[in-house]
Amino acid sequence: MRQKKYILSEQELPTQWYNIQAEMPNKPLPPLNPQTHKPMTAEDLSHVFNLECAKQELDTEHAWIDIPEDVQEKYTFYRSTPLVRAYGLEEALGTTAHIYFKNESVSPIGSHKLNSALAQAYYCKQEGTTNITTETGAGQWGAALSYAAKAFGLELAVYMVKVSYHQKPYRRSIMQTFGAQVTPSPSMSTRAGKDILTKHPTYQGSLGTAISEAIELAQMTPNCKYTLGSVLSHVTLHQTIIGLEAEKQMEMAGEYPDIVIGCFGGGSNFGGISFPFMRHTIQEGKKTRFVAAEPASCPKLTRGKFQYDFGDEAGYTPLLPMFTLGHNFAPAHIHAGGLRYHGAGVIVSQLLKDGLMEAVDIKQLESFEAGCLFAQAEGIIPAPESCHAIAAAIREANKCKETGEEKVILFNLSGHGLIDMTSYDKYLAGDLVNYSLTDDDIQKNLDEIGDLAK
Repeated sequence: MRQKKYILSEQELPTQWYNIQAEMPNKPLPPLNPQTHKPMTAEDLSHVFNLECAKQELDTEHAWIDIPEDVQEKYTFYRSTPLVRAYGLEEALGTTAHIYFKNESVSPIGSHKLNSALAQAYYCKQEGTTNITTETGAGQWGAALSYAAKAFGLELAVYMVKVSYHQKPYRRSIMQTFGAQVTPSPSMSTRAGKDILTKHPTYQGSLGTAISEAIELAQMTPNCKYTLGSVLSHVTLHQTIIGLEAEKQMEMAGEYPDIVIGCFGGGSNFGGISFPFMRHTIQEGKKTRFVAAEPASCPKLTRGKFQYDFGDEAGYTPLLPMFTLGHNFAPAHIHAGGLRYHGAGVIVSQLLKDGLMEAVDIKQLESFEAGCLFAQAEGIIPAPESCHAIAAAIREANKCKETGEEKVILFNLSGHGLIDMTSYDKYLAGDLVNYSLTDDDIQKNLDEIGDLAK
């Protein structure tokens, strides 16, 4: 019988995260204080984030960061996640490629987001914080942090993008089951939310809006810190547990990836699967390609502009050097809610500038077509976000079919779609559409914000 799954024992689990910032040929530009335009320090960032995460955010010296023992212990609840050879998908495509996926859907809340949620909740608890706030798009991050907050005895308030609050009611229920307070964003509970609703009374929200509200609440609440589910460097650091495990598991399989793929919203799951392999490209000249798959309706990597921009809509965050569509960009209401974000993380933005990775955009209907084929071939219904990575993997596998090459393709299955069946209902009924953006739409939005670093 051919081997399909590769799983590490608990004794083989990584005990450190990988910090690619320490080994990048060109370090990311620093976050800037929007008032002074001076680089932010860890102490500056700690007014919003816990201090340890603030230090990790700016650490460009240490390639390896120890995983705290309490976090390691909670990782063993579900790690290692399986590396799976997608024989069924290979056969369905008739490809000569060897396709593998890292199955992060087996975590207690069904996605990779728990890897950073446990770390951030731990650091907040160690600092003496009692309350935390956050935003969530499709709800995976909110669900993960709700579980992690309960595990470490913290109170959590979540601002969930309003369109997802209604599209994905069971994710909201998961958060509430774990004891979190969940508010649809924009709301009337913050100044940022009130201002947005005053201008746009029917606005259905974005991650940028929800971030603004969560930061504002954290600043107004005693003994409270804000936590973030993607975009920032310390979040991606925690997610490298994915790629570090996959590296060992690929050795077990006797192969090494020619192409590594992840869906892309802010960069956490893409960086999590890619960065441990990318270090071999940087250090040893390996020829692996790294492909970020983003939605065509929110194409910051493929059609955005690299410049300093806010990470939120109201302008509460530092200025971040990123590929962006503009912090006031209003994304289409696609069902991959976790990918509806205007900007890319600073590490990924620098790596894209330096040509160490590439990006593709995927239309909504192509992503769901890929998700359905994957489900039929492998028996797992993927999250709408993960469907983008699957679609990109299928594109690469079809190229191999044409050329006869036996390339090894690895992608991250960042989560399952069992709580996203409303979106599949709409797809199967023919009610989903392909949203499109004109170059004029994108440029107009970027012109409105101008060069914020000046």
